Amino acid sequence: MDILLHNCRIVDPISKRDEDDLDIEIISGIITAIGKNLKSNAPVRDLKGAVVAPGFFDMHVHLREPGQEYKETIETGTRAAASGGFTGLCCMPNTDPPISDPFVVSYIREKAKNNIVDVEICATMTKGRKGEELAPMQALSDSGIKMISDDGSAVASAEVMRRVFEYGKMFDFLCTEHCEEATMTKGTCMHEGKISTKLGMPGYPSVAEDIIISRDILLAEYVGGVRFHVAHLSTRNAVRLVREAKYRGVMVSCEVTPHHFTLTDEAVETYFGNAKMNPPLREKEDIESVITGLQDGTIDCISTDHAPHAIHEKETDMNSAAFGIIGCETAIGLGLTNLVHSGKLSLNKFIEVSSTNPRKLMKLPPIQINESASANLTIIDLDKQWVFEKKDIHSKSQNTPFVGTKLKGQPIGVINNNQSCWRE
Repeated sequence: MDILLHNCRIVDPISKRDEDDLDIEIISGIITAIGKNLKSNAPVRDLKGAVVAPGFFDMHVHLREPGQEYKETIETGTRAAASGGFTGLCCMPNTDPPISDPFVVSYIREKAKNNIVDVEICATMTKGRKGEELAPMQALSDSGIKMISDDGSAVASAEVMRRVFEYGKMFDFLCTEHCEEATMTKGTCMHEGKISTKLGMPGYPSVAEDIIISRDILLAEYVGGVRFHVAHLSTRNAVRLVREAKYRGVMVSCEVTPHHFTLTDEAVETYFGNAKMNPPLREKEDIESVITGLQDGTIDCISTDHAPHAIHEKETDMNSAAFGIIGCETAIGLGLTNLVHSGKLSLNKFIEVSSTNPRKLMKLPPIQINESASANLTIIDLDKQWVFEKKDIHSKSQNTPFVGTKLKGQPIGVINNNQSCWRE
């Protein structure tokens, strides 16, 4: 793939570069020149001042394959990711069968080969995600796994979780936990608060999330030297617990989703099943704490928790509806609109939590925009006013509350692995 990106703004947090009016020549997928008014034989694409950033990476995506291809496949999920401005992702292990052994890892790797989107794989902590017996850690490490999680449920046993951390330390896994004290959340479908009381719906208390975060921080601190990552953090106390643990030197990190810094539990009154997620949408004070956590570095990265479901699994009563929404194609627009353009995060910081930090947490090679480097780029029209519509969805599923949402800032293209994908 040969192309000359003309008239762009390069923003690269690693090199601390933020320069306007530059051209980038890419030949066979390699950046061969960066400068002003470059001459090239490659086809020219005038970016009209758009931002070129290191490729965004989403470290929490459900591709559903193998076993749930009616919701999503590796092909459709990576297409949605590329359309949404991501050049890399990590797929979660609650598939059927779960990603508990190297055979499933090999299957996914083969299916994801030669894709414009780099696909990393998260394997389970325990066999079959049952929380009882550890997954084959040595074999998973040998197969190149960097992150483990029983995502979708927490490991209920503190003793099993301690063993997970001990082996996680040995193999330098990023141990990622879905933090939910399940005895407190059985049968619930939204955040416990004034809105759940008003609607007469069983409420999921925020403390159910906080209890597991607190337990696992203590376990990680006891084991020492293990990397513990809190998935889709959503409560004000969770932010506090992580902040205090970091201050003490615990190797803890965390992520937040766009829906948890954008919507409150009031959205359930409008969107019903499409506003049902786990953890649930919380309250205004929780959003404020999450944003403060992004600002001060307590929260390391933004991840989508892209969770596709078929229509019949979402368009039903709230108690029966599946948890989760698709998120790859709205993440950048929501982040730019609600964080960058609102003045809550700088553009540089937004790129850092969406590109630099996820790769750092997973110990992947950093992406820099330099001559001789492979082109791994996300291109953003920072000021584009647009409305997210169903036609913008490339996922196999359409479960989202954001159809019809007005946004400012849009991903317009990605370049990676000697391939490109553009929003026309």
